[in-house]
Amino acid sequence: MSSDSVAAIDLGSNSFHMIVARIENGRVQVLDRLREMVQLAAGLDERNRLSNAAQQRALACLARFGQRVRHIPPARLRIVGTNTLRQARNSAEFVARAERVLGHKVEIVSGHEEARLIYLGVAHSVGDVSGQRLVIDIGGGSTELIIGQQFDPLHLASLRMGCVSVSREFFAEGRITAKSLRRAELLVQLNLEPVREDYLARGWEVVTGASGSIKAIQDVLVSEGWSRQGITLDALRRLRAALLETRETSAIASRWQLEAARARVFVGGFVVLHGLCEALGATRMEVSEGALREGLIYDLLGRIAHEDVRDRTIAEVTARFGLDEAQAARVSATALDLLRQARAKWHLNGKEARCVLERAARLHEVGLL
Repeated sequence: MSSDSVAAIDLGSNSFHMIVARIENGRVQVLDRLREMVQLAAGLDERNRLSNAAQQRALACLARFGQRVRHIPPARLRIVGTNTLRQARNSAEFVARAERVLGHKVEIVSGHEEARLIYLGVAHSVGDVSGQRLVIDIGGGSTELIIGQQFDPLHLASLRMGCVSVSREFFAEGRITAKSLRRAELLVQLNLEPVREDYLARGWEVVTGASGSIKAIQDVLVSEGWSRQGITLDALRRLRAALLETRETSAIASRWQLEAARARVFVGGFVVLHGLCEALGATRMEVSEGALREGLIYDLLGRIAHEDVRDRTIAEVTARFGLDEAQAARVSATALDLLRQARAKWHLNGKEARCVLERAARLHEVGLL
């Protein structure tokens, strides 16, 4: 494998994704993509513990991924877990097993970091627009809403609802009824309520959807002739009526030629998307091929090229809150000098640790505010 390859693995609540890429003539060239619908969120029990069966499904998938990325240097690979691993009480046990299988570290990211990476992946995958963009990503256990402009996410939210969790809670018996749809739609409204007015006040020019659920919904709408490209609110309303006619989740796969695993969580993903579009007045949505894993790739490339978005963010925070930059520089220099003295004795190695300490020092005065 080329030494300039970078790779990312997204341990999502519904699907695991891997992408391997390299820079070719200044552009990202994807070398390999793999996706498996592990449905990790379906393995959470009532005590929020991952079942052994779910762990085994996930580890079998990661063993296949591991063969592809084992020889990529750690600095050129990022592996992240999302909502289900944030929730699972035994996630540390699973992560330890996953790291042994992959031969690399696994990071469980916060909802806001997940949203930032999703926006980065979407922004690099669609055409630029004047003004702000709203990005909606529906995962297995959470839904991310991001308002941004160009490549900068400006406002992030992570809502605890997704295609797997909603499908399990309201459609586990396989029946689609008007009552179950209304109950699921109410949940979406309740989860959105704390952020709805804030998002509407900020506004946007374009709505972009990302994730397997949204792509599957677009495919169904196009196959029915309700949309030529993308997703419209009118088409979603027609799909809602069609789902009520279908009555059984088991009939979704055959009616719209969906793989069985996707069909099982299709209604949950639809309810989330339809509810968000109705509540936010999103009448039209484009669909992005890029999402979290592409965001991980671009984030990695930025760090490798010394254009780390984290440094730019720190500079913006410093300016915004009027921090004393000269004092921050002195604190940073002192902290790094102490690190040099203690590094050998305390076994403090690695560029990343040094960068984290330097950034913490530059931001130390934020606490005074």
